[in-house]
Amino acid sequence: MKHIIGGIPAPPSAHVPPQVKTLTIDEDGAGQRLDNYLMRHLKGVPKTHVYRIIRSGEVRVNKGRASAETRLNAGDEVRVPPVRISERVAEKAQAMAEQVASHVPAKAFAVLFEDDSLLAINKPAGVAVHGGSGVSFGVIEQLRMARPQAKFLELVHRLDRETSGILLVAKKRSALKNLQDQFRERETGKTYLAMVIGQWPANKKVLDKPLHKYLLPDGERRVKVVAKDDPDGMPSLTLVKVRAAGGVVPGTHQAPVSSDRGYSLLEVTIKTGRTHQIRVHLASEGLPIVGDDKYGDFDSNKALARANSTTPLKRMFLHAWRLQCNHPATGERLELQANLPTELAQFVQQILPQAS
Repeated sequence: MKHIIGGIPAPPSAHVPPQVKTLTIDEDGAGQRLDNYLMRHLKGVPKTHVYRIIRSGEVRVNKGRASAETRLNAGDEVRVPPVRISERVAEKAQAMAEQVASHVPAKAFAVLFEDDSLLAINKPAGVAVHGGSGVSFGVIEQLRMARPQAKFLELVHRLDRETSGILLVAKKRSALKNLQDQFRERETGKTYLAMVIGQWPANKKVLDKPLHKYLLPDGERRVKVVAKDDPDGMPSLTLVKVRAAGGVVPGTHQAPVSSDRGYSLLEVTIKTGRTHQIRVHLASEGLPIVGDDKYGDFDSNKALARANSTTPLKRMFLHAWRLQCNHPATGERLELQANLPTELAQFVQQILPQAS
């Protein structure tokens, strides 16, 4: 198994004033709109400021004025005026510099597949895929730090912070567009392993309740199922297969840990990619995912996380296990698989040994 390990480059000195830059468009930038290209290259610059410098004519393409909608071609030269990054981004850069100073390397990620177009890693639980929402930097930022020579690294899709498993990163813009098209057209296959509380009915194989995103008073994002005719509902399709069920000690009706309903290990395939889709669909059937801190059984979660529990589990049992897609360059069908991480495999061995 290969690993990516790398350090974080120190940020530019805060005492060096911003300078005019001339950027030459390469094949990965070709075809992009000017505004989108600038927002990618001017991380930390407010979107409103990006549009202002375009409208004012301070941004030039091949020495001429251009609009936000202008499509760039390989070889174009883009003049970018001096801009200052936001304090938030400056603070993030400082945190990165402090990490370098303390000799803490960027997080290592197990590589499942890599070539010139694509990188597939096995993301650990507890790591956000990108910075934001109180996270200084996530997987994609760490990969870019670890690979300063890489011209292009972009997330193809996303995983929740507490979900582990297969994550695709494009190394070329053409690969990014191709793979995102495959996800949108449902040409990919994404199967997760999930442990739920309770005995999943073997005949309950299709979950298709529409989902609706909303915000809590504190601004945190949540998702709920809604009626079929709800105008705000997004069509959502989840397929469920029971791999193993049990977890109740025979004759006592008591589970070895925290649930008198036992547990079910499921293979869950999603045909749509809605936010929190698996978590909400399973919970809506009254069988929440073990360890889910948003839609789960909170008392059970606490019991499982105790150090003196028979089988401590301090994370959500949801793992992106298998992914199938067409290679963006060759068209060859790729089948990727990431084995359960140790803490989940041990939980299965204790609760449902027949599934191990």
